[in-house]
Amino acid sequence: GKPAVDPWNELMHRKPYPYATSIPVERSTAADGLYVKFETKETPLIPCRRCPDYKPEGGWWKMSLRRGVFRVFHPASGWKSLGTFVVTGNRIVLSNDPVCPAVSGVYRWALTEGTIHFSAVEDTCSAGLRAKNISHMPWLSCPAPSTANAASDGRPRPGGCSQQ
Repeated sequence: GKPAVDPWNELMHRKPYPYATSIPVERSTAADGLYVKFETKETPLIPCRRCPDYKPEGGWWKMSLRRGVFRVFHPASGWKSLGTFVVTGNRIVLSNDPVCPAVSGVYRWALTEGTIHFSAVEDTCSAGLRAKNISHMPWLSCPAPSTANAASDGRPRPGGCSQQ
């Protein structure tokens, strides 16, 4: 049989397309990392053929910020997207998202004690759902599993880090 496809791994190998802005030079940023959050929701996930993009469904969400590329994944529904980002001080601009190719989202961000916080300055992507989803709650940083200091920094690895 065919090997099972790991949607997160597949997403991590996809490259963004320069819809509205050029692809930024690949370089590390202060925001780079793997982050997760757990959205609690009383209502179960309702299957739909065309759910709104970035709808803050319950369960784990994963976000990778790496060398100018952002990737977002909701394992329970299989929903995912990617695009580019540029960090300038405490501002981060998300662009080239296939959900809203012509829209750039501007956020303030801060990384403190293992969590990254976003607050939307302006983002109309998916009728404002991207801004609501990304800035609704802080995202927990996933320590790198293979580095020596990850074990010694005393932080437990959040549950969603290893989930596909």
